[in-house]
Amino acid sequence: MTDATTDAMTEPTPRLGARVMALIDDLAHHTDEPGRLTRLYLSPAHRATADAVLGLMRAAGMTARIDAAGSVVGRIEGREPGLPALVLGSHIDSVVDAGRYDGPLGVAAGLVVAEELRGASLPFAIEVVAFGDEENVRFPTSLSTSKAWAGQYRSEWLDGCDAAGTPLREALAAFGGDPAGIPALARRPGEIAGYLEIHIEQGPALEAAVQPVGVVSGIVGLTRARCTVTGEANHAGTVPMGMRRDALAAAAEMALAVERLGEGVAGAVATVGSLTVVPGAVNVIAGRVDFSLDVRAPEDAARRGLFEAIEAACRAVARRRGVGFSCETFMDNPAVALDPGLQAALDRAARRLGHAPLLLPSGATHDAVAMAALGPSAMLFVRCRGGISHNPAESITLEDADAATRVLLGTVRDLAGLPD
Repeated sequence: MTDATTDAMTEPTPRLGARVMALIDDLAHHTDEPGRLTRLYLSPAHRATADAVLGLMRAAGMTARIDAAGSVVGRIEGREPGLPALVLGSHIDSVVDAGRYDGPLGVAAGLVVAEELRGASLPFAIEVVAFGDEENVRFPTSLSTSKAWAGQYRSEWLDGCDAAGTPLREALAAFGGDPAGIPALARRPGEIAGYLEIHIEQGPALEAAVQPVGVVSGIVGLTRARCTVTGEANHAGTVPMGMRRDALAAAAEMALAVERLGEGVAGAVATVGSLTVVPGAVNVIAGRVDFSLDVRAPEDAARRGLFEAIEAACRAVARRRGVGFSCETFMDNPAVALDPGLQAALDRAARRLGHAPLLLPSGATHDAVAMAALGPSAMLFVRCRGGISHNPAESITLEDADAATRVLLGTVRDLAGLPD
């Protein structure tokens, strides 16, 4: 039995887990919607959360800042200044009406590990990061804050607007960021020694296996698009059924085609998650429908083939129904295989603590997709109740938070050549 295991068993409470859960609970107070947790990128709640994380980093002895794109970054130097950094973290933005663990768990665990390692002589620096645009809910972006680090930021994102018509560049300036400073965020080769991210599983596999943690093998590829069906708005009471150009009826048939085609590709999923109907009146035939399309698969060829089949099916529906159809892709992330060496280090640390971690693929995208372009990257999944995420019912236990944080700490010590 290792010292870490002994400590965990003899402490009256899971100390590291308690610290992580307390930090997450404090961050959950920052929301843009009273009564539920909504923290969109560059919103007032995002700024308040960033400031809170900045304070926590400085209290932990880190040199910390909020960068030009809104990410919060804290650094502790290694045994000599300027060494490459092992980066720990996740994101602090959320979906609308979110749970509290998706993202902040990884940030809080990274902070706690940094606190535990304060004063240690490490062969690398430790950086903790709280990215700000992982969910990509407010603006038409794709992991913009972590892709800024990877040198993959697309300048056209700055001109994209949210639902209220606010351009990203304007929101970023109001937040206190610097649109002109984003290119300088790109890290140079050799600056990043590795990236480790703890995240809730967002699925049921760990709960079914009665395991608190799992090691992520890779992250599925993801394509997202904005689709528009253009028909003709007209009076609902006076236009015969056979003479209508009903955009909503066409969009509904397209959504069913998305479901049918998605079911036909092993390991893939395809989703229409939102529709906007114009004019949206009870007595008017819909003249226009905008809908989202989300296609994911572990193999890029299968994902691209599925997306092409869906687009072709939608165009066929449009021709038959006499409506217009357009489809604009705004996200196209390839599948990412995570680093085998870091996977093995996470697995070793988990097994030293008595766990038998599963090796799991991730069906959701994460900042590790962007960070993998900078250096070795890996993720640790944490069991969540019912596999529920993006929902206020999202839940993990104190004991699992403790287990995951100890695995992360043990992994960093292993990589640094320090004894447990």
